[in-house]
Amino acid sequence: MLTSQHPEALDADSRPLQYRCQAAAYSPHAASSIPLGTHDTTSSRLALRWLLERTRHITDQLDAAYAQPGLHWLIDEAEHERALAYMTAGTGYQLTLHDENVHYVLTAHPMGAAS
Repeated sequence: MLTSQHPEALDADSRPLQYRCQAAAYSPHAASSIPLGTHDTTSSRLALRWLLERTRHITDQLDAAYAQPGLHWLIDEAEHERALAYMTAGTGYQLTLHDENVHYVLTAHPMGAAS
């Protein structure tokens, strides 16, 4: 006989981690951040994919000199593995890019964990 349990009745440790990805722009002259996108996913690899896509979008809009750190990050496979390890272990990962007037902060972290 099959029985079903309500999802909340399942052990929390048996549920897959949910990841929240966010991108925001911060200007020293603004009182608050400007949201550039949010995405929720069930996989650290999908969270990393989202970070890669958003980093491409941001670097495409920056002047060449300011885009260099983001372009380097996009091809840095060792750093991608480090990001995956952090997220899988339950820790958030943050990438910050900037130009002369704005800081762009991209984060991915398990929901419920400090970002």
